[in-house]
Amino acid sequence: MISVIIPLYNSQKTIAKTLASLEKQTYQDFEVIIINDGSTDNSELIVANYLQKTQNNNSYLFLNQKNQGAPAARNKGFKESKGEFILFCDADAILVDQALEIMLNTLIQVPSASYVYSSFNWGKKLFRLEEFNPDKLRKVPYIHTMSLIRREDFPVVGWDESIKKFQDWDLWLTMLESEKIGFWIPEVLFKITPGGTISSWLPAFAYTFLPFLPAVKKYKKAMEIIKQKHGL
Repeated sequence: MISVIIPLYNSQKTIAKTLASLEKQTYQDFEVIIINDGSTDNSELIVANYLQKTQNNNSYLFLNQKNQGAPAARNKGFKESKGEFILFCDADAILVDQALEIMLNTLIQVPSASYVYSSFNWGKKLFRLEEFNPDKLRKVPYIHTMSLIRREDFPVVGWDESIKKFQDWDLWLTMLESEKIGFWIPEVLFKITPGGTISSWLPAFAYTFLPFLPAVKKYKKAMEIIKQKHGL
């Protein structure tokens, strides 16, 4: 079984589409654990209304917590989960119908991998990604949070709740230090809706030619935090 864990924070505009994409999955042996991280909008009401109407027979668990950030929400969801495989799903993501099936089949067929990841769209922009490369992973964050992970290989320490940015990069580096590697699926398996509270993106040229932008300064500072933690 797959445990789909969704950290929810002020995602009233996107969460219903995320849940609808899960309902359409060709692989249906999964549970959904939603951790509401102190939302101040109508996210909780929208989820409640959606679940009242759905015909899906899978297990859904909705829990509230004070706002602590996505890593804390993911950790809480993991503790509540039961699946042999874990997918940390963003509340602004829309999965293609075969996403869970493709990821699970690939992970089963590649026993050397601890997790599998795919290409994806951020709005209209394609992030094609590439084959797993430990050297590249030590230099730049290029693997998205939404990867299917073997439960037995997920770090005992979980997500670092002190990390505010590059939480996924930190996780993959932590796993790499324990010789846990990923495997790339060369397909687009999900789409991120721009404008959400979790996912953001800047064009590559901004980091070189617009260093004065607050977002660029935060990006570089956050990278230094990760590099210092992992001795890079």
